[in-house]
Amino acid sequence: MARYSVKEIYYSIQGEGAHTGRPAVFLRFTGCNLWSGREADRSTAACQFCDTDFVGTDGPGGGRFESSEELAEAVTKVWPVESRVAKYVVCTGGEPLLQLDLAAIKALHAVGCIVAVETNGTLAVPEGIDWLCVSPKVGADLRVTRGDELKLVYPQTDDDPAQYEALAFSHFYLQPMDGPNVEANTRQTIAYCLAHPQWRLSIQTQKRIGLR
Repeated sequence: MARYSVKEIYYSIQGEGAHTGRPAVFLRFTGCNLWSGREADRSTAACQFCDTDFVGTDGPGGGRFESSEELAEAVTKVWPVESRVAKYVVCTGGEPLLQLDLAAIKALHAVGCIVAVETNGTLAVPEGIDWLCVSPKVGADLRVTRGDELKLVYPQTDDDPAQYEALAFSHFYLQPMDGPNVEANTRQTIAYCLAHPQWRLSIQTQKRIGLR
């Protein structure tokens, strides 16, 4: 069995959160511990609003990688330009911490990558991550209580952003929940940020301007 199972690897612009506008390679691992990814299971998922396809290895650059070095090489091939700027790699999913380990982090560092992670915060975090973004899901056990960025999709049922405000993060973002109510959710998120200025507004600009 392959060591790492990856849905896709592609180069684009980070569209949300603290690094909005930054060129990045997105390394999307398969699998999640809060939802199977199958529509038949959505009603029982801890994250029922997820809009990401993380099932299978059929995306661009996707596949099964037998070693951390092979995975890092695949990431490097997707970065298309020679530059003095370090390769910024966003490890995402699904839930990347089901697979991302110290060996992979070291291999990515060895080929000149800055390693960022977007996680739901329910799993232990390996050492060596350069930027940690945690996106809590209501009803899921939040184990990661410190990092660089906390990005909360808002509103979620029975959720109060205030419960996260004392956690040890450098940046706090509220991101309007996408879907049929996105306009109303955006207005509600803006109102909350204005009333609670610890929080900043995060917009999924990649969806609004047609990026991956």
